Amino acid sequence: MRKSFTVAILLTISLSAFLRGADLKSASQERIVAKPFNLEDVRLLDGPFKEAMLLNRRYLLSLDVDRLLHNFRVNAGIESTAAPLGGWERPACELRGHFVGHYLTACSLHYAATGDEELKSRADQVVAGLAAVQEALAKRATPGYLSAFPESYIDRVEKRERVWAPYYTLHKLLAGLLDAYTYCHSQQALKSAAWMADWVGVRVGRLTREQMQASLDTEFGGMNNALARLAELTGEEKYLRLAQTFDHDRIFNPLAEGLDKLDGLHANTQIPKMIGAAREYELTGDARYERIARFFWERVALHRSYVIGGHSDHEHFFPVDKFAEHLSPNTAETCNTYNMLKLTGQLFGQRPTAGLMDFYERALYNHILASQDPELGMFVYLMSLKPGHFKSYSTQLDSFWCCVGTGVENHTKYGEAIYSHSKDSLFVNLFIPSQLTWSAKGVRLRQETKFPEEGRIRLLVKTKNPVPFSLLVRRPGWVTGPVSLRVNGQPVSAEPDEHGYLTITRDWSDGDTVQIDLPMALRWEPLPGSTQIGSLLYGPIVLAGELGTKGMPAAPYAAPYAANQWDHERIPGDPPPFFSASSAGASGADWLTKVKPVAGEALVFRTEGLGQPKDVELIPFYRMHSQRYTVYWELR
Repeated sequence: MRKSFTVAILLTISLSAFLRGADLKSASQERIVAKPFNLEDVRLLDGPFKEAMLLNRRYLLSLDVDRLLHNFRVNAGIESTAAPLGGWERPACELRGHFVGHYLTACSLHYAATGDEELKSRADQVVAGLAAVQEALAKRATPGYLSAFPESYIDRVEKRERVWAPYYTLHKLLAGLLDAYTYCHSQQALKSAAWMADWVGVRVGRLTREQMQASLDTEFGGMNNALARLAELTGEEKYLRLAQTFDHDRIFNPLAEGLDKLDGLHANTQIPKMIGAAREYELTGDARYERIARFFWERVALHRSYVIGGHSDHEHFFPVDKFAEHLSPNTAETCNTYNMLKLTGQLFGQRPTAGLMDFYERALYNHILASQDPELGMFVYLMSLKPGHFKSYSTQLDSFWCCVGTGVENHTKYGEAIYSHSKDSLFVNLFIPSQLTWSAKGVRLRQETKFPEEGRIRLLVKTKNPVPFSLLVRRPGWVTGPVSLRVNGQPVSAEPDEHGYLTITRDWSDGDTVQIDLPMALRWEPLPGSTQIGSLLYGPIVLAGELGTKGMPAAPYAAPYAANQWDHERIPGDPPPFFSASSAGASGADWLTKVKPVAGEALVFRTEGLGQPKDVELIPFYRMHSQRYTVYWELR
């Protein structure tokens, strides 16, 4: 009788937890209009994004798990004979351990995106290693604590003593564990994440509201987002309440009132908070959270960003009328754009518009894809926009900057925003060669394109039975004329809907094809606040002038590699060329006629009688590597 009673109690508790989880999940889904597909549903086809993903895979597999876990084991009193890694993972660095969370996420995402069992095995090994560390730390720290540094770092946060950013690092670990559960189905990862969150609850539960708000002035990453995500996964509302203790009033309050008080703030400290606010809106329905996240996005994406979609100088926001003073070697931190794409994706799901995906596309091609070294797969921290400067990439074992951590994630998840769906609608957001499986409809969609080298996209429908649904294709803001749309070779008239998408509603049959032709042209985009400085684009693609390798650095690291992200900032160069529109015999926008496409080379242009002291060749910024370049040109 006692055994039956116990079983009944356990079943009741389990059912209650399940129902709580269903409630939170249901609340979240109600506020998502355009739902992203699972990474498992999208497979990249041949093209630059798949190439970047495979190069990133090679780097992920080159790293040794025991070396990654070394600092964790030492901190827990577990013997480790592995050699420690360098850079921000060296034993003396206060952020040690942050990259391991990113690595766990990257392996999990890559497994979901490709089915690669070798990377799933890596994720499982890291989870097991972290679980052992967490058990060992329970004997010398507050139970549930998990880190490569001592718990005393958190004491320093609470006492307002100097320390780098311990909660930031813990957020990376918590997010990595949640990704290992979500994508690799690791129950151990969820158990460790929940125990870790319970530890957070103990630590912050003993603080007054004033003490907690003061502690939030130390960078804490996206703790609100990770904890809210844990609440949704487990159905435990206590984790949602815990997430809300990380709502930073000093930052949130002005944004809720529609006030931009961002000048001087460390840029990437703020963006993860906004991702958390967007998720808290989904779980609570509190419109204040949505106002905060959306107003922040609008100010940063539309008013504070460079032409490549990135923002910040020396990692900080600056006044929007001072762009011309902020074309330095230290512009556009790549982490920032990684997080802005996360935020953009969330906001698109809640309220889909073509404008959101226009920004996503711009930043994806011109910053994220442009940030990977094509030789070793290394990563840009600060994307230099100083005319005549160059990109600096991390080393393989002696850097591990924050942008190496987000970098290994960037190149695993290119499939996440290409398509979205509602019950009876399929959104085609990005033009990337790929194949989608829409299981709920029994449909496969194959996207074939050489975009952006050409503006033609072909969609092929595969289905056993005719299926009714609406196909929504983004009409980009950069198109220069009417978009041609054909179904099975026949012209179709389609005007943009309220989302900015071209919509075709019909019963789709096996073998149906859709052809979209997007007209692209060369254009000039001024630097904000300037009429004499700007960039050249073709469609959404930023073009950069090739300036050669004169004066590029050598030892101790041959260019373009650097152990420290600041190593190359002071290296001088020749004065960059400029555009002499008057000497070209042109006025106004007519000088663009002096930029000519190079025959037989896609997206390659050359100036004729325009560049001074000499004409230059221009190529897509995402192809620009190992030489000096100019993205922003001065007109004289």
